[in-house]
Amino acid sequence: MNVRSFIKIAAAFAVATAALGAHAQLAPQKPVTIIVPYPAGGPLDNAARILAEKLRPLLKTEVTVDNRPGSGGNVGAALVAKAPADGHTLVMGAVATHAINPWLYPNMPYDALKDFTPITLVARVPNVLVMNAETAKRLNIKDTKDLIAYARKNPGRLNYASGGNGSAGHLAGELFKSLAKISVVHLPSSGSAQAQAGLLSGQTDLMFDNLASASANIKSGKLVAFGVTTINRSSSFTEIPTINDVLPGFHISTWFGIFGPANLPKATTDQLQKAFAAALNTPDTAEKFARMSATPSPMTSADFAYMVMKEHADYGRLIKVAKIKLD
Repeated sequence: MNVRSFIKIAAAFAVATAALGAHAQLAPQKPVTIIVPYPAGGPLDNAARILAEKLRPLLKTEVTVDNRPGSGGNVGAALVAKAPADGHTLVMGAVATHAINPWLYPNMPYDALKDFTPITLVARVPNVLVMNAETAKRLNIKDTKDLIAYARKNPGRLNYASGGNGSAGHLAGELFKSLAKISVVHLPSSGSAQAQAGLLSGQTDLMFDNLASASANIKSGKLVAFGVTTINRSSSFTEIPTINDVLPGFHISTWFGIFGPANLPKATTDQLQKAFAAALNTPDTAEKFARMSATPSPMTSADFAYMVMKEHADYGRLIKVAKIKLD
């Protein structure tokens, strides 16, 4: 799908939602629940709890966070897809639930584009290409250019760990291999923590890790950071270049945002979008997000809808080309 088609779809989305109850508003006596489709303690959960505290006075109602993990985020997202379209049940969706999983799971419990109303992007979290420091020293690899040069001279000699087939780290690795025209072996683990442990012990060579998770080991010198996966450098690690500097066209990031059920009235969508934007645009929210290497990134509902559609299409192409399948 080209850019012009995307713009037409986004415009149609805006017109359709405008026709749905322009005067509908949240019922102040009814609580708002933000479902997090992953376990407690992760970046999405932390962000949801930070925002819930800010949203209570803005929406003049109780705001709670409910963790509903399972099936790569599909369980929690499906609950919201089937919820009443009144704005009181939302999901902290992510790149996995709305752009990656639809191409990996043969029996999705929802349609990522049709069963939700995108409200706003919350944040982007860069991943970072890291290498075991001892391995980097032994192979005399100092940066991304050295890494690519070595891999081209030694096809199949290097490997990279990930949290599993279809994970963000796996997809980043496949995109890197494709653009760099190199052969690197993928070694999936049963989770990012296990993958990082293998990297630190020297059992694996490389990993596209979450920057927040890798930061302590980068600072201690156990891992060498070659580049972040986003277009721009991270504000928390400005010294780390972007991979895009070496491989133009390489940009991939973990993002998460707020969705409601399909057919959410426009007035309710606007009310929620403005409240989330206000909660995100505060200095203390930015400070708390920075500890997770996340950047608050509120946007309009229409812009977020366009972004989700584009991400959905882009990941679909990548997954098909790389022939990625779940274990």
